[in-house]
Amino acid sequence: MIDTHSHIYGEEYDDDREAVVKSALEAGVESVMLANVDTATIDRMKRMHSEYADWTYMAMGLHPTSVTESFQADLLLIDSELRSGAYKAVGEVGIDLYWDTAYKDLQIKAFECQVEMALSYGLPLIIHTRKAFAELFASLKRFHGKELHGVFHCFGGGIEEAKKAISIGFCLGIGGVVTYKNSSLPDVLSKVSIDSLVLETDAPYLAPVPYRGKRNEPAYMASVRDRIASIYSVTAQKVDETTTKNAKELFKLE
Repeated sequence: MIDTHSHIYGEEYDDDREAVVKSALEAGVESVMLANVDTATIDRMKRMHSEYADWTYMAMGLHPTSVTESFQADLLLIDSELRSGAYKAVGEVGIDLYWDTAYKDLQIKAFECQVEMALSYGLPLIIHTRKAFAELFASLKRFHGKELHGVFHCFGGGIEEAKKAISIGFCLGIGGVVTYKNSSLPDVLSKVSIDSLVLETDAPYLAPVPYRGKRNEPAYMASVRDRIASIYSVTAQKVDETTTKNAKELFKLE
């Protein structure tokens, strides 16, 4: 298994990070993608990567809810980091109108700037979107015909959004939400190919059942894998193999 989206560099793991990594390895997690949030998380993320360089990869971007009037200065730093060649993706980036629409226009501008970066550096996008599929697809349409690819992290849309994302070259990142009792994701996934999926945790958030409400960690991804196996009526090993292959192809992992 590959955890394609995690924040285990965060302070939530400062007391037991080594144990969390050990548990993940024992659960069969062969690598983890560390996704950046904003300029304040860069050093912490890079520090963890340096300690676990053989097990982690990094994505660099500015999260939509971190976008403010000063986003252009933040993006200069993001671009400088990407220029180093140390990153496997641009992310996490996107549009999030769940709590507040006050920064909608700035979020769209910041997102489109980072799409340009992804194209410039030949990297996939890790997209975060909540209550903003229409706006996000409208932005992506501006880049139609270019080599866009990536993943809709923590995908939470319906079947139409899923099919649209896949049709323009994106995978769906599936995490703990698929295990929740009232989730519509199982029905959505049953209508798309497993070849379009990658696994993720979004740790420390969105722990799967039976760990819901606790701090999430990569080892818990086995519960997500098992739920996906039941949706597609395949073995857990098949989910492992398929999603790992998808992640390696998407991020050009060794």
